[in-house]
Amino acid sequence: MTEFTLKTDSDGIATITWDVPGKSMNVMSYEGLAQIDKLMDEALADEAVKGIILTSGKEGSFAGGMDLNLIAKMKVDAGDNPAKGLFDGVMDMHRLLRKIELAGMDPKTQKGGKPVACVLPGTALGIGLELPLSCHRIFAANNPKAKIGLPEIMVGIFPGAGGTTRLVRKMGAMAASPFLLEGKLVDPVKAKGAGLIDEVSDDPMAAARDWVLSAKDADLVKPWDAKGYKMPGGAPYHPAGFMTFVGASAMVNGKTQGVYPAAKALLSAVYEGALVPFDTALKIEARWFTSVLMNPSSEAMIRSLFINKEALEKGAVRPQDVPDQKVKKLGVLGAGMMGAGIALVSAQAGIEVVLIDQTQEAADKGKAYTASFADKGIQRKKTTPEKKDQLLSLITATTDLGALKGCDLIIEAVFEDPKIKADITDRVEAVIGEDCIFASNTSTLPITELAKASRRADQFIGIHFFSPVEKMLLVEIIKGKETGDRAVAKALDYVRQIRKTPIVVNDARFFYANRCIIPYINEGIRMVAEGVEPALVENAARLVGMPLGPLQLVDETSIDLGAKIARATKSAMGDAYPDGAVDEVIFWMEDLGRLGRKSNAGFYSYDEKGKRQGLWDGLSAQYPTAQKQPALTDVQHRLLFAQSLEAVRALEEGVLMDIREGDVGAILGWGFAPWSGGPLSWLDMIGAPYAADRCDQLTEAFGDRFKCPDLLRDMAAKGQSFYGRFGQAKAAA
Repeated sequence: MTEFTLKTDSDGIATITWDVPGKSMNVMSYEGLAQIDKLMDEALADEAVKGIILTSGKEGSFAGGMDLNLIAKMKVDAGDNPAKGLFDGVMDMHRLLRKIELAGMDPKTQKGGKPVACVLPGTALGIGLELPLSCHRIFAANNPKAKIGLPEIMVGIFPGAGGTTRLVRKMGAMAASPFLLEGKLVDPVKAKGAGLIDEVSDDPMAAARDWVLSAKDADLVKPWDAKGYKMPGGAPYHPAGFMTFVGASAMVNGKTQGVYPAAKALLSAVYEGALVPFDTALKIEARWFTSVLMNPSSEAMIRSLFINKEALEKGAVRPQDVPDQKVKKLGVLGAGMMGAGIALVSAQAGIEVVLIDQTQEAADKGKAYTASFADKGIQRKKTTPEKKDQLLSLITATTDLGALKGCDLIIEAVFEDPKIKADITDRVEAVIGEDCIFASNTSTLPITELAKASRRADQFIGIHFFSPVEKMLLVEIIKGKETGDRAVAKALDYVRQIRKTPIVVNDARFFYANRCIIPYINEGIRMVAEGVEPALVENAARLVGMPLGPLQLVDETSIDLGAKIARATKSAMGDAYPDGAVDEVIFWMEDLGRLGRKSNAGFYSYDEKGKRQGLWDGLSAQYPTAQKQPALTDVQHRLLFAQSLEAVRALEEGVLMDIREGDVGAILGWGFAPWSGGPLSWLDMIGAPYAADRCDQLTEAFGDRFKCPDLLRDMAAKGQSFYGRFGQAKAAA
């Protein structure tokens, strides 16, 4: 498969065009590396070639990164020494990019090289920016939709094809840090302002040609190859640079709590690389990159946050025999916080929305949410008044159910009461067309029961959004017992339209996400009641990679909601209800009016502006802390196993149908320790035999809620992993 082609014109400019067949965006493959290496040799050796331009044959993009199968091939080809295979493969990439950078110049005089320019028609990510950074000048099209940056840190690795070393030496550690440590992406104009690229042009190819034909020897020498080079902002041994690296180390550890290996490895590569010559720095970068690629955390993050997430977004679990179900007109019932958020993200996707509420005032307030969101965007210069007007024109706020005629999808987001939901379902189905799909945005009520109010249960489905809708990436789609394939396809196609990640689960109490997150919250509260220091509970959670401790999380979601869920669950489960000890704490807080952030009083104290001030000291008065506190690992295991065992049970019971959805849904839905790749990946990481033994220990110490599921016990006996047993083919798909 030809990915790179070379063509030399009469002016002596050799253009190497990157265009991977069958891909909407270029990705670097093993074959591609070999091809560009060969073509660079040809162009540099050809006396008729005066200069070289690298560009893309894709409209609107240069490249989207590296084909991760390339990494797998490096490991496999090395046989018993995958680390050596990775290191050698990465060094081969460094050799190629260094060849481009030096471009045939004499190493002593730094003369005689051929100018190499890179033209970016649009988006350039990962190695799609690392390759241009090795060129002598980068020209980008004036394409505001394009994104330029190095997002590798977001999936558990870091730029390892020279991007880390080059960017720091080009910009300085401080200026480079948002792009390296946060994966910041910017448009071409901002990329030029930051120093990532050199020029933005309406005709970048013409600008690149002019530069190539006029470039002098001095224009080809990179700053780090020039005599007397000094790192912008100072090297680590310089007073200014020393403080930068001390601050960076503190920032990285503060943000990652030491559980994300890629961030620490990146910082080490930068620090150590800054102390040595450039080529040695590349070798150091390759060693740290190899270390990260060999770390099970990075492998799990890549699998969940890149491979599996992308597969789900592309319809991996969509019924294949159902034609396109793209939504044209959406009805949203209920203009409260959830309904208003759903209307906003749908209008952003260009969907016509009818927003219904009982009063015109309530409906207008829901539409005003979109106006307020757009106003904030205008203030930040992310949108314009014209685009705001266009957005608002797509939303009709009304009390008239007749306005729902012509809708092909209804999303009900009314109060969480089965009777209210049944009433609105009946009234709306009398108005909408026979083919319209009806969805309930419920977080706890079983879809099969709600569907009993529908005249067409096969067209009734659950679409569970997370709050706030515009920020949360996950949407949980719930199949009732009678839900048909067209309803599933409709929900999935809609979620794709609004650019979120879907998971599809079967109906059960709390579905998937809530059945896992509630035990996490409950375990934290239970420990407080036992006398565990609340600060230990919260910090243990954060130190193991949870974004919020369980007490802070319940404050954010509201304590009275927790009390309501507890009462409903107890009513449904009767004597089997397991959380009486938790209820004691929750109901006591509710009685005190400490309902969480919304009341400026919960497990935490808040100031008048709602800013969190610290854990409420009244907790220790009611639940005195024990003289002997548990070990940090025991607290962390209680919190992690409480969630992970529910994920296993959901898989065992058929609620969860695909382990990819279990891991992706956990990370995007409630922030389950992203470094682990998700709860099932975490269990794979620690091993089923150890997990089963630990379940037995926790059960003996704390109760049957930690009882080892039969599935996990069977896997432990057979020495299996979740991805080995359930996900080998799917993970590679």
